Amino acid sequence: MIVAFSISPMSGDESGGVSEAVAAAVRVVRESGLPHETNAMFTNIEGEWDEVMAVVKRAVDVVAATSPRVGLVLKADLRAGHDCGQLTAKVERVERALEGGA
Repeated sequence: MIVAFSISPMSGDESGGVSEAVAAAVRVVRESGLPHETNAMFTNIEGEWDEVMAVVKRAVDVVAATSPRVGLVLKADLRAGHDCGQLTAKVERVERALEGGA
């Protein structure tokens, strides 16, 4: 499965920033060893249901340790018969289609 998720602390530092809390959540994902990528809006992570959801929970917990309220947006792609590697394979298929070689 691939999960795209975004965690937002509902209170930031004095400047209103949340980058430190978000960085702590991304660090949890990176330390998990699962395939992942982070972009401006979401972190995508790939693996089996239990391992992916455990990482998401740990990421939420690390943000909750410094914020009294946490927002979580989560979108999952559950596709039977497709193992790991879809995080990049899906993008590669679109790129091939853009090049005219579906």
